[in-house]
Amino acid sequence: MTSLKWWQTAVFYQIYPRSFADGNDDGIGDFKGITKKLDYLVRLGVDALWLSPHFPSPNWDCGYDISDYCNVAPEYGTLDDFKHFLSEARKRNLRVILDLVLNHTSDEHPWFLESKSSRDNPKADWYVWVDTPPNNWQSCFDGEAWTYVPERKQYYYHYFMKQQPDLNWHNPEVKQAMWDAVRFWLDLGVDGYRLDAIGTIFEDPNLTPHSVPMNLAELRRFSELAKTDEEKKLKDQYWADMFKNQWGQPGIHELMKELRTILDEYEGDRMLVGEDDNIDYIGNGKDELHLVFNFPLMRTEQITPEHIRKNQQERLTQLDKLPVRGWPCNTLGNHDCSRIYTRFGDKLHDAELARLNAALVLTLKGTPFLYNGEEIGMTDYMLTDILQVKDTMGSWYYHTIVTEMGVHPEEALFRTAEMTRDKNRTPMHWSNKPNAGFSPEGVVTWLPINPNYREGINVFEQEQNPSSILNYYKHLLKVRKASPALVEGEYVALQEKEQDYAAFLRRAEKQTVLVILNYTEKRLDLDFSDAKDVKGKNLHTVFTSAVRSPADHTAQKLTVAPFEVFIAEVTP
Repeated sequence: MTSLKWWQTAVFYQIYPRSFADGNDDGIGDFKGITKKLDYLVRLGVDALWLSPHFPSPNWDCGYDISDYCNVAPEYGTLDDFKHFLSEARKRNLRVILDLVLNHTSDEHPWFLESKSSRDNPKADWYVWVDTPPNNWQSCFDGEAWTYVPERKQYYYHYFMKQQPDLNWHNPEVKQAMWDAVRFWLDLGVDGYRLDAIGTIFEDPNLTPHSVPMNLAELRRFSELAKTDEEKKLKDQYWADMFKNQWGQPGIHELMKELRTILDEYEGDRMLVGEDDNIDYIGNGKDELHLVFNFPLMRTEQITPEHIRKNQQERLTQLDKLPVRGWPCNTLGNHDCSRIYTRFGDKLHDAELARLNAALVLTLKGTPFLYNGEEIGMTDYMLTDILQVKDTMGSWYYHTIVTEMGVHPEEALFRTAEMTRDKNRTPMHWSNKPNAGFSPEGVVTWLPINPNYREGINVFEQEQNPSSILNYYKHLLKVRKASPALVEGEYVALQEKEQDYAAFLRRAEKQTVLVILNYTEKRLDLDFSDAKDVKGKNLHTVFTSAVRSPADHTAQKLTVAPFEVFIAEVTP
């Protein structure tokens, strides 16, 4: 293989600490639990872990409201527990990156407590303060973006909820304090950071109001009820217009360059991946982020061959035009959106589509990111009681539309369960024992366990079942790791007008691989004799999701089963 960096060849696995593994039997995941499951992750075949926030937090936003950047939340353990986890991950050659929240802190962070205490406090200017709300900006979570503080007789700005005040990054002292926190974890040996919501760090300095004729709750309701193409188009335009002055403003690139400089001080190719799809954040290839997510791949109601080809053509062309060619980064799921199994299913062939989409992420060019639970086919779980809702954004919306818009509580709960992120953050299913083996029987888990763990959607049963989706993931990850073309090869689309299947090559110096993803329930007879790199060659099967003989196939005649994933090495 060529000399790629570790973060280019790795498969990343996102761990949501609260829901991954309960090591002390209190219903909440923790570092002892994660450490016990490291061997499972090695067997799965992933190379690097991304931890969602593990810092002390009041948990208004499930850890994204941080009250101490240099410690561990007590419910997850101690700093020594983290160090032990990191050491054990190292022994297993697993890299670890952390979630870094730059935009805001918790309103219980000592910095904010000082800042709000008076206008004369040394940290008075660490956050964004105004005497009077200067515009109609909304918090993207819960209404007005300006909250009043009696101590100062002023308002502070928050892009997210009022418990998440925005830091003032124009203040050099803020910058220094945050860079000190960055170095703290790098000094302990972490391999880098996933950067949360970087686009929100700076706001329009002119504080220009938005022009949408409704507030956030009204826009959410309008979005739910939009039926016609015209209404859906207007809905998208309203969302863009409401927040365009609070997002993607000047100053971010200079900040990312400073952060990159810090990482480059450390040995071991420490890396940065941004929660953004704007490839401009890669800079010149050496001065900003290493990766940004290919979110456009997942921004669709249905994954189709046409969507895949269009996405790859646009994305790879953009990356190729950077001063130093950019490296792709693909995912279809995370802690903020519906699980792949639910989101891209059709309620008829969900299992087949989940396997196809797993193969898509793991065979496209670039670094794949998986979300914990995908590998056993976990699904969204719709909560049935507003008291179960832990996602503050969801409970705010429920109470707002019931009290201010007169929506019936039954419908409001349905809409809330649908939009809240709780549905895709439920605890991991480790076995078919009570509480899915996440916690002992009788323990109340922080979110309810999805009862479908009893239907074989758990690690223990799937490890015993050769045809399970878990063993499918393991096999696919082994094939990827053993294939230079799948790790580093160029992407070449084939038969680009086909609606039923996506076919593409991954072409490296010493190997070419053909990937076929059949998105239909039809048996397909395919002919690749016109494809330059395949014409006159044999196809040696290296992976298939169907039952077929191991014999080689020719490019002229290849039969693909319904919903089959077929991967073959192109040989003379």
